[in-house]
Amino acid sequence: MLSLSQDAAADALLDRDPLALLTGMLLDQQIPMERAFAAPAELARRLGTDTLDARQIAGHDPEKLVEVFAEKPALHRYPRSMAGRVQALHQAIVERYDGDVTGVWADATDGKELFRRLSALPGFGTQKAQIFVALLGKQRGVTPEGWREAAGSYGEEGSFRSVADVRDPGSLERVREFKQAAKAAKKAAKQAAK
Repeated sequence: MLSLSQDAAADALLDRDPLALLTGMLLDQQIPMERAFAAPAELARRLGTDTLDARQIAGHDPEKLVEVFAEKPALHRYPRSMAGRVQALHQAIVERYDGDVTGVWADATDGKELFRRLSALPGFGTQKAQIFVALLGKQRGVTPEGWREAAGSYGEEGSFRSVADVRDPGSLERVREFKQAAKAAKKAAKQAAK
C-alpha cells in the first residue's frame, strides 16, 4: 500500500488508481508532498466519483474545473494553473493512450522508453519524469530493463531523495532531511559564488 499522502483514504485511491498517482505527481510542486498526493482523492470526491477518469477531466469545462480546484480548501497553491495542467495531462492520456494511463508504461520496452513517454506528458520535465520512473520501479513493480538508469539518482537503491522512497512516516522524514540538506548546500554554494 502506498503511503504518499499519509492519509489512509487518499493513499488507498493512489494505490488502486494509477491515474490518481500520476496526477498527484503532477501536483507535487510548490506545496507539501502529502498535500499534492492527497489532492486526487479530494478531486475525485468533488467530481462525485471514487476514481479519476481521464475522459471526464479532459472534457470538463475548464472554468468549472478551476472552480473545483479553487473550492476551499484549494487543491493546490495555484488552483487556476494547476487545474489547467491537470486537464492538459488528462487530455494527453486520452489522445495518446485512449484514456488508459497504464498505457504510458505497460509496454515500454526499456527504461529509456518509459522516461521518454513520461517526459513527453504535459507538466513532466526531466526531474519529475525521473522521479515517477523511480516511483513506478520502487513501489509499483514497473521495472523494464534500465529503469534505474533512466531514473537517475532517484533510482538508487536505499536512497531517500524523493517521493519514490516514501513508504511510511519515517522514510518521509528522511526524504525531507535529504531535501533540506540539498537546499542548504545549494544556498551555501550560491553564497560562496558571490
